[in-house]
Amino acid sequence: MTLNDDTSTEKSMRVVVTGMGAVTSLGTSVEALWAGIKSGQVGIRPVQNLPMDSYLTSLGGEVQEKVASGKTYPLCITHGDLVSAANERVLEFALQAGEEACDASGKSLQNIPAERWGVVIGTCMGGLSSASQWYKAYLDGVSASPECLLLFPPQSLAEIIGSVFGVKGPIISLSTACAAGANAIGYAADLIRSGQADVVLAGGTDALSDVTFAGFHALESLSPRPAAPYSRNRQGLSLGEGSGMLVLMRADLAEQLGVPMLAEILGYGLSADGYHPTAPDPYGRGAKRAIQAALKVSGVLAEQVQYVNGHGTGTAKNDSAETKAIRLALGAAAEQVKVSSSKSMIGHLLGAAGTVESIIAIKALQEQLAPPTANYDSVDPECDLDYVPNVSLPLPMNVAISNNFAFGGNNACLVLGKGDLSSASPATPGNERVVVTGISTLTSAGCTLDEVWEAFAKKQSSIQTKDGKRVAWVENLDPSPFLTVRDRRRMDRLSIFSVVATHLALANAALEVTDENRHDIGILFGSGLGPMESMEKFCKPLFSQGTAAASPGVFPNTVFNAAAGQVAIHVGTLGPNSTVTTGHGAGASAICYGYDQVANGLATAMVCLAVDTLTDAVVQAYSDLGILSPKSSFALAEGGVALLLESLSSARKRGARIYGEITGYGMAADGHGIGNFDRHDSGVRRAMCRAVQHAGIDIQKVNAIWANQSGFRPSDLAETTAIHQVFQESETLPVIYTPKTLFGEPVGVGGALNTALALKSWQCEQPSSPGEQKYALINSSTLGGTHFSLLLRSYQEEEIAL
Repeated sequence: MTLNDDTSTEKSMRVVVTGMGAVTSLGTSVEALWAGIKSGQVGIRPVQNLPMDSYLTSLGGEVQEKVASGKTYPLCITHGDLVSAANERVLEFALQAGEEACDASGKSLQNIPAERWGVVIGTCMGGLSSASQWYKAYLDGVSASPECLLLFPPQSLAEIIGSVFGVKGPIISLSTACAAGANAIGYAADLIRSGQADVVLAGGTDALSDVTFAGFHALESLSPRPAAPYSRNRQGLSLGEGSGMLVLMRADLAEQLGVPMLAEILGYGLSADGYHPTAPDPYGRGAKRAIQAALKVSGVLAEQVQYVNGHGTGTAKNDSAETKAIRLALGAAAEQVKVSSSKSMIGHLLGAAGTVESIIAIKALQEQLAPPTANYDSVDPECDLDYVPNVSLPLPMNVAISNNFAFGGNNACLVLGKGDLSSASPATPGNERVVVTGISTLTSAGCTLDEVWEAFAKKQSSIQTKDGKRVAWVENLDPSPFLTVRDRRRMDRLSIFSVVATHLALANAALEVTDENRHDIGILFGSGLGPMESMEKFCKPLFSQGTAAASPGVFPNTVFNAAAGQVAIHVGTLGPNSTVTTGHGAGASAICYGYDQVANGLATAMVCLAVDTLTDAVVQAYSDLGILSPKSSFALAEGGVALLLESLSSARKRGARIYGEITGYGMAADGHGIGNFDRHDSGVRRAMCRAVQHAGIDIQKVNAIWANQSGFRPSDLAETTAIHQVFQESETLPVIYTPKTLFGEPVGVGGALNTALALKSWQCEQPSSPGEQKYALINSSTLGGTHFSLLLRSYQEEEIAL
């Protein structure tokens, strides 16, 4: 069968849901979930698989049915065997939900090439139970299976899922805490609309753990009875677990293949509160902006919204703030809308909540039935909407929205329409050119771009060797101009680096954040390791002393998006805000996502921020995995880089200095599992070719490649082979630069640092001839074979004046 790949039609820009899968406390299928939800069945009950005697509650939305996908997958770095998914519940859930979603889409999916499939996974805590096994052994001074480490990072989960389903397109993980599932669906739709994929398996997954229970216990947020969202007598939230997965597809392709179109993803909106690490803006202003942004891109008016699947956690502050947000966003139309919280029945699924609740909203659209809010017993004057108390309500509807808000002040809203494409006509995305106007670098070679460039130009290595381990630490960073001592006491180094790097990049761009522009400037944060310092600080006393030692001050910093939230609070950038956790490719991934936000007109500027910081335990983990070895030239590093991406029209208007332009990017995966790179059907090659195709230039115009080369032999060989394949018809190869051989592998920061150095190099070279343009490819790869390639173009003063 030949598929029409014409992406110029209006329907090619529309994204539909063709399959759904769910694993929750109400059952291990969408059918079981919806049957329980619409009947008001409460699946919050005594937890069986964890000791619960030290918490404020013994209840949770636990998956008690057996979940066994039977899938196996390659899992290795320097060695490996087939490992069963049953080793990690968070994977079990996602694989079973994914299988249900793909099966529901039908056999026609087999006609879609693997290279046109993508995966986007949202999670809050990742494979935390696996990481805990290794960390407990580390604290006890005994060895543990290093495979445990590979089941923890969100990107590893995404890449394992990708390999199981044979995906060779973009494989992305993100972690905006409790908004991650909704964010994953929205970004997956973006990837389809931008042409990076035709079909994406998207969703969220999280599992109950002693760490999450202890954290919410320390915050005194757990309800002793099943959560009663919006009710006057609510006492807190109920934790849950599970996964929701959707198959998203181009609408024209779905019609061509004859697959079911269950619903349409009309659009989504993101925002930041910039208020507090855990509490929402009490006036609902941040959440309001996310809802309004989602409605705007969806082409939906407030009065067209008939149903809202609410965030509704059951905590006093969240429910009243959401009520205010809905009223602010919908205005007079809020009087007629029906709102309900599924968390009253399945608990709060954290990173999986947004996807599972979207599935419920889609079923509500299909059956024209507003599901209830269970456990509702009395009216709260601060929660004064119609919450469909306890019993489902027949409701004619064409549009539903799903709200998800999170620690760190991350807000996400999805707008869903009926599958016949009749609900609304989404707005056409913008077509802005994207330039870089600000750069900051915090590295082992120095904390200014000039210092880093000088070290690179002079080939001065900043790598130190201790106990046979090659590591590069950031020293002499002074955060005092930007953060008080009191502020720093509440933050880890990841957040401190993030705030400082953002301030410096904005200053370098001469862009002041004001009341007038703060809602148009967003943050795209990328981190491969995430908050390991805070995670260790929280878990060490918890594991040795028990729940009483769990710190309520540290727990909010254990989510991956905490640093981005701190940036919003301390810098004041309240536009679109998200956190990508794409491993060693996180910086490049953040730039790709930030590029789309600016290019599509969703933000005037985005700070694309990549930060990773090391601890002794992290260094030991890389050593245990065999990556950091005396026999290898690989060195581990830490650092932070911020790039201000801005629309060309905005940069010209304010007379900004322009370092260069981002003209395209590509994403691809090898699809062979963790640590397995393909040198034949290379993902690196496909990512580079896609970047050049996206930019619309001839490959021969590329003058330079800033390579991913880090001393990790499997990845290095794959990239070297790919470069020769791509440029095999060229008389000469582009100049290849390898900064990581001097500064080490700064985990997720490498792609952003290479971008900064490439842009700086054009400033230091001899001026080009009038009209001559220079192009550079920036390559970045994860340890699991997901590859990113950015195409940069130089910018001349003559062109700025055009």
